[in-house]
Amino acid sequence: MKKLCVICIVAAISVCVFNLLIAAENPASSEMQMKQPPEDIGPTGEELFRQNCAVCHPEGGNIINSQKNLHEEDRDEFGIRTPEDIIKIMRNPGPGMRVFDENTVSDRDAQKIAEYILKTF
Repeated sequence: MKKLCVICIVAAISVCVFNLLIAAENPASSEMQMKQPPEDIGPTGEELFRQNCAVCHPEGGNIINSQKNLHEEDRDEFGIRTPEDIIKIMRNPGPGMRVFDENTVSDRDAQKIAEYILKTF
């Protein structure tokens, strides 16, 4: 029985060493196993917009200041053309809008919201 246990342990170690040697010869296979999840996992820009923005910006409007809505022609008037422009306002808004700092909305989620606004309104 003791001899059988030793044989099993040696076999298990051999398999591990073999797998390490194969992985060393083919680094792409080990990289595939260690890949991070895709960036688009999690809520979509639309979902994040609904959760954080839609109360004050229904249909891209603005219930506080109707002249500063999210529609393209109005964004252009204020020089808001990129996701970075929108995120800058989210992080440091003017009067009437709450601050959406990094603790409230992550940079990744802010990017999703901004891209959603640009493509939707």
